[in-house]
Amino acid sequence: MSRIFALLALSPIVAITSLGACSGQRSDSEPTSEAANASGASAQSALDAVVSPTAAVQFGDAAGPGAGGRVLTLSGLGTLLFDQAPPGDGPWSERGAQASDTCRVITSADYPGVYAITEGGKVRRITAGASSNVTSIEGIGVGSTRAQVNDAFPGFQETPHKYVAGAKYLTTPGAENGRPAVRLEMSPQGKVTAIHIGMMPTLGYVEACS
Repeated sequence: MSRIFALLALSPIVAITSLGACSGQRSDSEPTSEAANASGASAQSALDAVVSPTAAVQFGDAAGPGAGGRVLTLSGLGTLLFDQAPPGDGPWSERGAQASDTCRVITSADYPGVYAITEGGKVRRITAGASSNVTSIEGIGVGSTRAQVNDAFPGFQETPHKYVAGAKYLTTPGAENGRPAVRLEMSPQGKVTAIHIGMMPTLGYVEACS
C-alpha cells in the first residue's frame, strides 16, 4: 500500500474507513476507553495528514534535477510548484506557438517528455508523457501496468478515454476539491501512457490548453 499518495486516491468516506482499519482488528471484547481514545487519536492524526493542504503535498521529494527531482509529486516537479509562478531564473519557458493568451504551455530541456500548463501565471498542471522518465514517489511512470497502478493507487475512478477506443483515464476521487490531484492515461493494453498532476478543471484538459 502506498503512503499518503495512496490515501489521497480514496474518497473521504473510504479514506476514513481505511484509516480506522489501520489501527488493528477489533477483538471480541470491547476496547478499554484508553485504547479507544488512543486509536481514535491515531486515526485522526492520519486523517489530518491526508486532508491538510500542507501535509498532503509533502509525501514526495520536490528537490531539483537528480534522483529526487525526477519524482512528480502533489507539490510539483523540481522547482516547478503547483499554484505558484514558474521560477524566473529556472529552466522552464514557453517554446513554439501558443494556443491561448491566458493558458500557456511551458517545457524544460531538463525534463524531456514533460510539459506544464500555466493559467493566470501560475502552474496548474504538469504532464509526463511518452518519452518521460519521471515517476511518482511509488515508482509509477509511463509503461507501468494496471496491476501496479491498482496496487499503488487503489480506488481511482475509471472513465473512457476521449479519443482512444479501449483506453482509460484513472483519476483521484474528489479531484474537484481544488487541491492537486492525479489523472493517469491507460492504453487499451493496460499500461500508463501519461501522468497528469494538477488542479481541476485544468487537470481534465485533453489537448494541452483545451
